Amino acid sequence: MIEVTYKRLRDLREDHDLSQAELAKFLNVSQRTYSYYETGGRDIPIQILIKLADYYNTSIDYLVNRTNSK
Repeated sequence: MIEVTYKRLRDLREDHDLSQAELAKFLNVSQRTYSYYETGGRDIPIQILIKLADYYNTSIDYLVNRTNSK
């Protein structure tokens, strides 16, 4: 199994001065669940990735490190 971390999720969240709790509320998940998303402890559902990409005005590929182009 490949361990995946989503450093860009954390970086974007911090760039927008958001806490994990604030973003978790926006996504309608618990803070712990969101924390797992950032650390790769839990797979991120596609609906959540879409919501995050829309929120940050970027692509899902950028969020999951498949491209460096926002």
